[in-house]
Amino acid sequence: MASQAPQHALPVLYEGLEPISKEKHGDLKIDNIDGPAIMSKVHAVPVTVEEFPMLQRHYPVVFSAGDNPVPLALMGLHEGVNAFVNDKGRLDDDFLYIPAYIRRYPFMLARLTKDAEDLSLCVDPTSGAIGDKGHPLFENDEPSEATKRVMQFCEQFEMGAQRTAMFMKELKELDLLMEGEVSIQPEGLEQPFVYRGFQMVDEKKFSELSGDKLRKMNQNGMLPVILAHLLSLAQIREIFQRQMKLGKGPKELTEMMEKANKAKADA
Repeated sequence: MASQAPQHALPVLYEGLEPISKEKHGDLKIDNIDGPAIMSKVHAVPVTVEEFPMLQRHYPVVFSAGDNPVPLALMGLHEGVNAFVNDKGRLDDDFLYIPAYIRRYPFMLARLTKDAEDLSLCVDPTSGAIGDKGHPLFENDEPSEATKRVMQFCEQFEMGAQRTAMFMKELKELDLLMEGEVSIQPEGLEQPFVYRGFQMVDEKKFSELSGDKLRKMNQNGMLPVILAHLLSLAQIREIFQRQMKLGKGPKELTEMMEKANKAKADA
């Protein structure tokens, strides 16, 4: 635990970051928060490979564009739209699996400098999670049990992130990624909505892998992860429907539905 905030671009959700220290936070406490309000504007969050089986039941899991892709859980199909939370950042469905990235907030482990070897526990000071209510951060000048639990969860997340990086490295070496595209044809419109800007596993290349490669992927745990990813893509249409119900769908379709509803009301 150190005293200098990390100087680099902030990750998704975080609006600030400062290391937790006895000197600055010795008398403060950890309070539970429902979720950052900014969550309502976040349409995708990073996820780890261990989460794919749980995620695929609720969210599409895709890979970001570019040469260094990372797996993402899509919570919306448009920038600034989250189909699962309200304007205060609270989940509308109590039975959804919540990605570990969100559950980790407002804490995270970070290197305070580029050359630092160790990771320090940091918090987003804008979150409202640190104050005079809740569980103490420190007891008898040592991190409290509550702080240790937070630290343990953040460490588990970091280990998951390392395993995810290894998975992505092997996926690229196998040349299994392709540019993704999903077309959704709503009733009443001539042209479909086409979503791009992500990557996905190429099912054709995947089906043509040799038995030896598939056996190895099964042994190292890659196979069920890839299958969960492919199954999750069906959730894209579910999110589209969620957005439409919330009035956050494509402008053209939203306008068409508003006109139809007005015509019914006037009839």
